[in-house]
Amino acid sequence: MSNEPILRIADLHVCIDDTQILKGVSLEIMPGEVHALMGRNGSGKSTLANVLMGHPAYEITGGTIEFLGEDLAEMEPWERARAGVFLSFQYPQAVPGLQVGNFLRKTVQALRGDDSPSAREFRQELNNAMSELDVSKQFLGRYVNDGFSGGEKKRFEILQLLLSKPKLAVLDETDSGLDIDALQTVAKGINASMGSESGCLIITHYQRILDHVNPSHVHIMIDGEFVKSGGPELALAVEEKGYEWLS
Repeated sequence: MSNEPILRIADLHVCIDDTQILKGVSLEIMPGEVHALMGRNGSGKSTLANVLMGHPAYEITGGTIEFLGEDLAEMEPWERARAGVFLSFQYPQAVPGLQVGNFLRKTVQALRGDDSPSAREFRQELNNAMSELDVSKQFLGRYVNDGFSGGEKKRFEILQLLLSKPKLAVLDETDSGLDIDALQTVAKGINASMGSESGCLIITHYQRILDHVNPSHVHIMIDGEFVKSGGPELALAVEEKGYEWLS
């Protein structure tokens, strides 16, 4: 296991339309670590996720973001994905006319380039991932997120995660709207994607997914700042007391 962080954020300030959203966020994720980020709506959690993936609407006004020792802010979104950053969207968009199977194959080819698996190897990887998430073969013939239920969208995000094999997975409220069975399946996929050389940032409102994906670190964000960090016990305290005691 490497002693160098996968992600190092130092004193990050971010604004959108001249409104300051992030106000000095610092975070370090080492290989093998799962970090959970919790906070109320509007606290800046999704802003952090979007900035990590390079959303053009957000402007970094201070601080640095390093991914595997490189300046992440200097990379285009596709370069970040190719380098090993994965973002699971809170609200995945539908792409009518693009079949799931073709989308997944092209995604893997684009991400891995010369290291792309053969057609046979890809089918094996795909079958294994679909079995892990209890996804039927008929799913491959549907159009991307078109008419998907909430649970199907989240399963599809985790299916992409398993096939992408990123160094850093950023999961933005992947647990929202899931019943307990779907939640356990998604958590199983997240756990299967984690390795000793990768890291994960789970953004969530709730403790319940953390019952299945054990975080090494928990951070609470209020009004664009980390107000407290700790271990899994911090998420339990928030579940019991809410956020008022941290304000």
